[in-house]
Amino acid sequence: MSGKFRLTMAQLNPVVGDLAGNRAKALAAHRAGRAAGADFVALPEMFLAGYQPQDLVLKPAFTAHAMAEVRTLAADCAEGPPLGIGLPWAESGRLYNVYAILSGGRVTAIARKHHLPNYNVFDEPRLYASGPISGPFAIGPLRMGTPICEDAWYDDVTEAMAESGAELLMVSNGSPYRRNKYDVRMNHMVSRVVETGLPLVYLNFVGGQDDQVFDGGSFVLNPGGRLAVQLPVFEEVIAQVDFEQGAAGWRALPGRLDLLPEDTELDYQAMVLSLRDYMGKSGFARALLGLSGGVDSALVATIAADALGPENLRCVMLPSEFTSAESLEDAAAVAGALGCRLDSLPIEAGRAAIGATLAPLFKGRAPDVTEENIQSRLRGLMLMALSNKFGEMLLTTGNKSEVAVGYATIYGDMAGGYNPVKDLYKTRVFESCRWRNANHRPWMKGPAGEVIPPRVIDKPPTAELRANQKDEDSLPPYPVLDAILERLIEGDASVAAIVAEGFDRETVKKVERLLYLSEYKRFQSAPGTRLTRHAFWLDRRYPIVNRWRDPT
Repeated sequence: MSGKFRLTMAQLNPVVGDLAGNRAKALAAHRAGRAAGADFVALPEMFLAGYQPQDLVLKPAFTAHAMAEVRTLAADCAEGPPLGIGLPWAESGRLYNVYAILSGGRVTAIARKHHLPNYNVFDEPRLYASGPISGPFAIGPLRMGTPICEDAWYDDVTEAMAESGAELLMVSNGSPYRRNKYDVRMNHMVSRVVETGLPLVYLNFVGGQDDQVFDGGSFVLNPGGRLAVQLPVFEEVIAQVDFEQGAAGWRALPGRLDLLPEDTELDYQAMVLSLRDYMGKSGFARALLGLSGGVDSALVATIAADALGPENLRCVMLPSEFTSAESLEDAAAVAGALGCRLDSLPIEAGRAAIGATLAPLFKGRAPDVTEENIQSRLRGLMLMALSNKFGEMLLTTGNKSEVAVGYATIYGDMAGGYNPVKDLYKTRVFESCRWRNANHRPWMKGPAGEVIPPRVIDKPPTAELRANQKDEDSLPPYPVLDAILERLIEGDASVAAIVAEGFDRETVKKVERLLYLSEYKRFQSAPGTRLTRHAFWLDRRYPIVNRWRDPT
């Protein structure tokens, strides 16, 4: 036997709820596939609705609209190859996550997702019913199995499809990025290929949605787990993949093999794309942030310049009597290197007025953290006023270390619409700054070269809310703090286990206490780019009121 089959892989960026816009993207992909002589055009899981739609799918009007749009799309794609696309589907009083096959002007087949993930950011059993395992569909010269994302993480669905005659597995995915996720996907897909002996297409979409960012990185495997095609990460691409049939079955011919960046670059690109999409999909073109002269705001400013362009970024310095000349110089150096606007709004007059207003009630009480927080909240007030007046989204700049232990002021420097470094520990902030200074990529809209002066990276971190203040006055050094936090948060380790690794018990208990006490702040914090498997929000859901502490 011999035969040929061309597949169009559409690794594209949908918008949640933009049913007509997503349909238009799918139609454009179909036209590209048709022009290229494709036998099948594939789009990812839930592409028509955007992913994750969350409780939108529980609104009957939304799902009915999606089903109407897919029928319109089928009519628009009547001429040319069949098209596969994911969407929510209601029937017989149940809601399914499905992959629809469109051909000849109508929906000709439906595969229903069988395995519904219920971990990390996923809670699909709350939304969808589990569908039966679908058999393969006849697509041109071959029979195609269509596992939907989680269905390919287990062997039962793919083996059932293989046993019922599938000759190719086309896995549609909505798989969000986190560090080291690519290796996890690849290991699972290689297992499915080895078990079934079939070639496998892993098609993921790309783009930011709230705290999640989808990295694409789609690929094709031949039997034995050999990589035939690797698409780029974090980029939209429509690629043609050719298959040939021989005595041993269908095999993908070698295609494009894009290199995967290392972790620091992947994290940085995730932060850039998630910010760009969060703002663009929300209708914002311009951003602003408080530029303090410190490393966190310098990194956020750089990410924003790379995401939006320096011309669409306003930085604001809000000095007080405690702001050092060095910080003023460093903020100006960062803004100058990026080529973005820098305004200066001193807060002393406002601080004096607030202090005078509060003085009668504060009489007899010594200054403490209250007065420090007034400074931060006054800055937040002024930045939010600029945001409101000029229609610029305010970005927050607290890294994961600070967010974890509450070293960010609620209604102060936590005010704002998005925080790209929310899931980036302080030690990784330094690493990201050094990486960006040494590297420039075509997807960056900011300038090349050293945009964050080394002094900003190397100087001791300080909030400058009182004289001679340093973060390490009340926190362990960041390498120690981050090591403890990673064990408590990412590893769910006990205090005893962390102490057994050589950490001081009193320090570990202090960090644990701060972590739990700060839950209420995180509950009210801005969304930010998810980079780890235990990002704050959907990945890690803790009660705000909680008296338990690890007794070990």
